[in-house]
Amino acid sequence: MKLSASHLMALSFSLVCLNVFAETAQVASEVNHSVVTNENIVDIDKVSTQALKPYQKVPSISGTILSVGSDTLAGMTTLWVEEFEQQYPSINAQVQASGSSTAPPALTEGTAQFGPMSRPMRNREIEAFEREHGYKPTELRVAIDAIGVFVHRDNPIRGLNFAQLDSIFSITLRCGANEPVSNWSQLGLDYDWAQRRMQLFGRNSVSGTYGYFKQNALCSGDFKNNVNEQPGSASVVQSVSSSINTIGYSGVGYQVSGVKLIPISKSGQDFISPSYENILSGEYPLSRYLYLYINKHPNYPLTPIEREFIRFIFSSHGQELVKKDGYIPISSDIARQELKKIGVEY
Repeated sequence: MKLSASHLMALSFSLVCLNVFAETAQVASEVNHSVVTNENIVDIDKVSTQALKPYQKVPSISGTILSVGSDTLAGMTTLWVEEFEQQYPSINAQVQASGSSTAPPALTEGTAQFGPMSRPMRNREIEAFEREHGYKPTELRVAIDAIGVFVHRDNPIRGLNFAQLDSIFSITLRCGANEPVSNWSQLGLDYDWAQRRMQLFGRNSVSGTYGYFKQNALCSGDFKNNVNEQPGSASVVQSVSSSINTIGYSGVGYQVSGVKLIPISKSGQDFISPSYENILSGEYPLSRYLYLYINKHPNYPLTPIEREFIRFIFSSHGQELVKKDGYIPISSDIARQELKKIGVEY
């Protein structure tokens, strides 16, 4: 049968449409296949602390606990203090959480015994302490955290590498991106997402989380002026859940139902999900230790209340409270190493 020119044009148009639909379905399938599910995310409740020793109470502990530092560790520190007060009702405790940068001067000036920090002390902070006291502060690893990148739960993005994160959050583009990104279409999303401008959320500059993300994901570049800085990690995640075009960074333990965590890679497309195994092994590129700094003279023991508070932190009970606040407990090997720094056998 001979087809007319009009029939041939109609047939050609139909084949083009079928091809477009097939390509669209394939893209949608790839996007859906790459979405991080709950199985890919660390389930902190399932992380065991059984290898850690239980805390054994000792008699005659009294005095005051003063903690100044990280707001990331605020909930964890408060849980430790409250439980420790139940063990020893005669003690008094105060927790001030204004950011990691407030811990070093408080320890240096003697206005706090404990300085929780979500980053290691900087050289200048250590030097200031050493000038005052004649020795360095003692660093204790007390928990493990991972910084997650959150988007709205309906966002189909399959993952981001450091260059892409840098192009989203930074104005300096030090991680290799060619241009700043402000629309989701620039990351390959189309249809309804094509013209959606990103709304950015992150931590404020006194936060160790801010500094860690800046140093790693932005290659020590500068943040854009339109990043909405939040005073706490929970408020970042809540803000991301409020609008479909949002993206923000915060601790993985702050996940809520309206958001999802996306896999991350340092480069390329081999994205790593923030699973427990990936965080613990260091394979997930935005994982870190959380710290507690103390003023420990190398030739003298800690006071009894300081020693017992630290022993409690590294007990199974203390690390269960780490889990309760959404973070990952340290191993018994780490507990042994850290207690040795203060002269306590594990």
